[in-house]
Amino acid sequence: MNVFVIGATGFVGGTLARHLTAREHLVTGLARTDVAAVALAADGITPVVADLDSRRSATIDAALEADVVVYAAQADPMLETATVESLTRAMAGTGKTLIFLSGSGVLLQRTAGAWSQDSFAEHDPFAVEPLATSRKAAEGAVLAAASDRLRAMVIRPGLIWGPGDHGHVPMTYQSVAATGAACYVGPGLNTYSHVHIDDVTHLFTLAMEAGRAGGLYHAVAGEVPNRWIAERVANDLGCGTRSVTPQEAVLVWGEFGALVMAVSSRLRAVRAQQELGWCPERTDMLSTIGEARLRKLADHST
Repeated sequence: MNVFVIGATGFVGGTLARHLTAREHLVTGLARTDVAAVALAADGITPVVADLDSRRSATIDAALEADVVVYAAQADPMLETATVESLTRAMAGTGKTLIFLSGSGVLLQRTAGAWSQDSFAEHDPFAVEPLATSRKAAEGAVLAAASDRLRAMVIRPGLIWGPGDHGHVPMTYQSVAATGAACYVGPGLNTYSHVHIDDVTHLFTLAMEAGRAGGLYHAVAGEVPNRWIAERVANDLGCGTRSVTPQEAVLVWGEFGALVMAVSSRLRAVRAQQELGWCPERTDMLSTIGEARLRKLADHST
């Protein structure tokens, strides 16, 4: 296949692009700078020097040259909305495939560290997180564009972990550098469903091969409350744990990080398993505890 990855320099898009290249697919990737283009080329990915703003037309042209387009960028909401509109309009009737990477942040619940019993399969109704309304609208636009001449799909993973991730485990190590203790918010029972980057990549390849037009697929392999993460990190470093208030959490992780560490976001991957036969292989996010890269984050002198 000829695959164009928008977001090929990012965590998910980059991993997917390298995975597909290694399997001898023809992969092009969006590069906003010459430096990014050189990095993509070094990985065997053909760079397209363009962006989602002033050079969006070049991005759309590259999309029309591909068999499959993957949108995996983390862009400004306005640019994302405009790009999705341009992609779906340009690709309509072409018979090509468009896969949009979303995330479970669209359905997160602000629990201030408390447990939530709510867990959502792909088509369960939910109250959209206000900060993610534009992302949810982009999902809707992609799914609405699906037809027999545009195989448009959405993949919605939970918290993605793996080499180089910046998720809850690294953030807990960072809290040790900031406070001397492994921190969690409130009671620390809030839970964010998680999935390994390799299993996300596998779901993308399955969707490319057999996903249906209008398909919405969750990616989740497990979940663990934040307090349990803090307890394992504390055990690794020989320090204590600490509950912080939402206000204190801002001082530890910043405003957005404090939000992420205080919410619940729980998924079930029903359609991904039933329609595509997806089954995650990496289910233990806590297996990363003790990695050298993580311990380094706990050093307040670095």
